[in-house]
Parts: sequence; C-alpha cells; structure tokens
Amino acid sequence: MAIEAYCVKCKAKKEMQNPVEGVTKNGKPIMKGTCPDCGGKICRIGAVK
Repeated sequence: MAIEAYCVKCKAKKEMQNPVEGVTKNGKPIMKGTCPDCGGKICRIGAVK
C-alpha cells in the first residue's frame, strides 16, 4: 500500500519509503518514513485508510 506524505525539502507530495506506524505524544496515529528522492524524513499524521 503506497502512502503519500508531503516532503518539506522537495516541496511536493511523495510516496513514502519504509513506512513505520507509531503514536504521537498525545495519542494520535502517525506514519513515519523517508522521501525516495532526497532521503529526508517525512510523516503523515492521522489514521491511514
């Protein structure tokens, strides 16, 4: 399943590589991964459908 997230360095939505599920400090679900182009960290807050 491809998960898209906004990369701040590339200034565009990218398909996340190596997505990992997690939870924020206040209990919201989050997906963390890396940008395929620049290698920076990108994340998507909220439940993934």
